[in-house]
Amino acid sequence: EHSVPPQEYSIPPPVSQGKWKNKQRVLIFSSRGINFRTRHLMQDLRTLMPHSKADTKMDRKDQLFVINEVCEMKNCNKCIFFEAKKKQDLYMWLSSTPQGPSAKFLVQNVHTLAELKMTGNCLRGSRPLLSFDPIFDQEPHYALLKEMFIQIFSTPHYHPKSQPFVDHVFTFSVTDERIWFRNYQIIEEDASLVEIGPRFVLNLIKIFQGSFGGPTLYENPHYQSPNMHRRLIRLSVAAKFREKQQVKEVQKIKKKGTKVLVEEDPTEVVFETPAEEKPVEIQLVKPESKPIVKDKKKLRKIQRKKQKKLFRTEG
Repeated sequence: EHSVPPQEYSIPPPVSQGKWKNKQRVLIFSSRGINFRTRHLMQDLRTLMPHSKADTKMDRKDQLFVINEVCEMKNCNKCIFFEAKKKQDLYMWLSSTPQGPSAKFLVQNVHTLAELKMTGNCLRGSRPLLSFDPIFDQEPHYALLKEMFIQIFSTPHYHPKSQPFVDHVFTFSVTDERIWFRNYQIIEEDASLVEIGPRFVLNLIKIFQGSFGGPTLYENPHYQSPNMHRRLIRLSVAAKFREKQQVKEVQKIKKKGTKVLVEEDPTEVVFETPAEEKPVEIQLVKPESKPIVKDKKKLRKIQRKKQKKLFRTEG
């Protein structure tokens, strides 16, 4: 009997041969009181960014600078923190811990991956291209934000959890004084773009020198707080109601007001022609009483007879 040689198993080498040097780690977590949409958005960002880490929700009573300690414990040097207020307003902090800088945004028009149902798709853990609006190179505060976005959202080269493929694009475009985030798949055949999601709009509030505080480097003059926005809407509705009430009151006063008597105009009688005076006729003879007939047919017969008599007398 010939002995069968044992099968040799060779372990394939790892796909990325290079060394992981840029050790950026991003902590993505939130405060308590966020709604389901924010939770899903946070989860979508975690799946899109293989270099991210998660943590439990932070208590509302804790101060924001505590996040620096949390990042240090988790061995992270970047942070995306979602802060919910009044169960309806969502704020996002982007920070470089522990020195800074940090930026605070109001997040609007959030649409998550599951919600959009886009046709695009990308490989989990693949590296994205980052596309920026030209305005990011023109103004200093946008240039600072661009650098922060690059450091936070771009997956480090040769990261152990990442794939060495580039098949999707993160776009940051500026319209209406807001930053619009979109995620597109790059189709290999013709390099066209198909949206994957999620999508959201960032309205910049302030840029701070430190991490979660410190001196203000930039304050957005176009920013209007959601509280103020809601207040203005209420005031406009109240003003409309008040205007309607005033119109009604004016109409009531007009109806109640006595009619002003116009003085007699002496020229009005000029074109009136006096009518001829008719003599008053006094009837001395009693008028003939007409026969009361209830039946209409009988009445007609009587009338015919009278007519015949008249004809005869005339003849």
